Amino acid sequence: MLKYFGVGLLTALFVAAVHAAEPPQTMTPIAKRPAAANYALEDLDGKTQHLSEQRGKVVLVNFWATWCPPCRKELPSMQRLWEKLKDEPFALHAIDTGETVDEILPFIFATGTELTFPILLDRDSKALKQWPVIAIPTTFVVDKQGRIAYRSVGGREWDDPKLIEELRRLMRE
Repeated sequence: MLKYFGVGLLTALFVAAVHAAEPPQTMTPIAKRPAAANYALEDLDGKTQHLSEQRGKVVLVNFWATWCPPCRKELPSMQRLWEKLKDEPFALHAIDTGETVDEILPFIFATGTELTFPILLDRDSKALKQWPVIAIPTTFVVDKQGRIAYRSVGGREWDDPKLIEELRRLMRE
């Protein structure tokens, strides 16, 4: 009997630890909303994208890399988010840091999801260094005035209803 209790207790602790390790589906608000650093980065098609051209939209700016397991996990949910919000005043820039197109494309194909949002190349990590990134992935939400409203460190399920509602609330500001 005691043996089964021990196995049950260990199972319960394992399940609790796994759920505790799941990332919270929240973003950290940035109280003073500093101005977001502009960037001019090429996308996978060679077109230059500027953050400043997105004024009037809420922009999700995600810094990621191919060597990052949470990045691989969150990209499909970013695509679902993009599909839900692409016709609203919203933009999504997934910025790969320090890698080439030849390194990125196999990684993207391995996700098993067609990604239709802009993937930008920060080959020399200059854009990364202008933002308060402390880990990969780090995601910022830039408000319609070009200010950082939220930061999220670690992977997320970006199509979570609570996150979508918060993005839509920012769009209404």
